Amino acid sequence: MCTVVLLHRPGHAWPLVLAAIRDEMIARAWDPPAPHWPDRPGVVGGRDRVAGGTWMASDGARVACVLNRPGTLGSRPGRRSRGELPLAALAGAAIDPAAYAAFNLLCAGRAGGWILEAEDGWARRRDLPEGLTMLTAHGPDSAASPRARLHLPRFRAAAPPDPGRGDWSSWLALLASTEAEPGAGPRGAMTILPDRGYGTVSASLFAVPAAGPPVWLFAAGPPGQAPFRPVALASPARAWPSPVP
Repeated sequence: MCTVVLLHRPGHAWPLVLAAIRDEMIARAWDPPAPHWPDRPGVVGGRDRVAGGTWMASDGARVACVLNRPGTLGSRPGRRSRGELPLAALAGAAIDPAAYAAFNLLCAGRAGGWILEAEDGWARRRDLPEGLTMLTAHGPDSAASPRARLHLPRFRAAAPPDPGRGDWSSWLALLASTEAEPGAGPRGAMTILPDRGYGTVSASLFAVPAAGPPVWLFAAGPPGQAPFRPVALASPARAWPSPVP
């Protein structure tokens, strides 16, 4: 049920503004964003202690995030860890969707980006559209997602954040919402309170300016409960190749 809200505005002073919520089994151990991978200079991300991969990482210019597809929580026998995918995207490595359980993968920076959806032998890549997009387990802007049905119109109606002034208030209130559609249950909310050992475990605010380094704020808990603190992003050690899924 992880969700990414992304505002893509070519030509704007802040062409990429992103908020990400991570929902996971609460007992699954993880480390906050840091340069956890010595073989990947300049890459900073949160690390899953179970498989060693990440749900979100940045190379100092772009950001990559991975989400499970519906009903695919947890590992799958014979499949690689999906936590490898953001690292592969940032490195420009070729990705074989059949090697992984179903996923949605996003990679984006100031010049735009792409979303790759893959499940049961099919894969679809699309360029990141302009405007506001909500990526859930069901895909971008999908009416199949109770979370998107209720909350996507609210994000589209809200004033955009102003990262230059450190003002994310318009989105923070929406991210912290525990309201869900009638009948959707607690997992239809933006912030999922603990539900049978599952819930919202962290959140990120990420923005890329037209010039200069990105800004990453990370909350080691649900938004509205845990404070957002800045993540130290290293300058890219080299120019990564363009991602080719």
